[in-house]
Parts: sequence; C-alpha cells; structure tokens
Amino acid sequence: MTNHPMETSFDVRFYETDALAHVSNTVIVGWFEAAREPVFRMFTPSLDLKNWPLILASYHVDFHAQIFYGQPVTVKTYISRIGNSSFDVFQELWQNEDKCASGTTTMVHFDYKNQQACAIPEEVRSALDVHLLEPKS
Repeated sequence: MTNHPMETSFDVRFYETDALAHVSNTVIVGWFEAAREPVFRMFTPSLDLKNWPLILASYHVDFHAQIFYGQPVTVKTYISRIGNSSFDVFQELWQNEDKCASGTTTMVHFDYKNQQACAIPEEVRSALDVHLLEPKS
C-alpha cells in the first residue's frame, strides 16, 4: 500500500498516563512531532533552529484505540501530499499490532526572514517522494 515509512518507537512513560490509566491524548501529538524529525532533517540536516525552514500550518489527529503503559508504541510516518511549498505528513501510532491513532500535519517550507512560503527544493522533494503514500485504488 505504501512506499517506505519512517518508523520511530517510544517507551510509554508512567507520567504520560492519565487518571483513566491510559496515555493522555495530548501525548500523541508530541510523539508525532518527535517522529517527524527525519522529515525535518530532509530540510535541515543539522536541525539548526537559527535557520529553520518549516512552519506548521495545521494538524488533525484521530483516536482509534486506547494506549497503555508498559508496552512500547511505534509511529509510522509517511508523506501523503507534496505541493509547491507545502506538504502533508500522515502518521499512524501502533501498540501491540493495534492502530491506536492516526493524524495528518500540514507543513510549509517557510522563509522566516521574508515571512513567506517558498518552493520546496527539488532534492528535498525527491527525498520526501521516497516516503509518499501510494494512492488508494
């Protein structure tokens, strides 16, 4: 169904659980951001924050199942759309073979000095394309 996902695993830490004994929904957004680091490195290999070229335009998360303490989780990261200056990152969070959450984040290649979006460079576009979701048939 897809090309090559980027995968990142996390141990669920006790403080990430809530009063209902499962992982708080706010934690998933943080895991998704941390799992986007390989995408960030496509634009800025050193992750130099003084020359940061991305801005987050939006994100949406769907929750499919509860996530529990004591078992690791894996985030699978794909690129679902590549535009001229923006792109969408689609992510799934898995625990014990169950898809627990999915979400889409829209990122924009951004020139902070001029305060405007700018075209994604061809070499970055090629790197993103390796992780592009294949269209559903």
